[in-house]
Amino acid sequence: MAFELDGKTIETTDSGYLVNHDDWSEDLARAMAAAEDIGALTARHWDVITYLRSEYFDNRENQPNTRAIIKAMSDAWGEKIKQGDLYALFPLDPSKQGGRIAGLPESRRKGGY
Repeated sequence: MAFELDGKTIETTDSGYLVNHDDWSEDLARAMAAAEDIGALTARHWDVITYLRSEYFDNRENQPNTRAIIKAMSDAWGEKIKQGDLYALFPLDPSKQGGRIAGLPESRRKGGY
């Protein structure tokens, strides 16, 4: 699969992850979310995406699982959230689908929680 954005073709793997993470942009994230039927990205979507990108690029390529995302977003949002709150944002798996839309490579970790 590939995305056409601003006259440029952006290649993805068979599972939808970017071939080159330098191709990522917020506009591409919006296009990827639309292709995955997520709809408009809200501030909470962007909080998760920003967190995942920060963990990967600023923390030795860490790709947090869903439990770590729950803890981080509970702290960021000042409320205790549940797994279902994240799945409402990224229904196919917050760590994997969120990471894909955040432009990260595919996680090789087993399980999402």
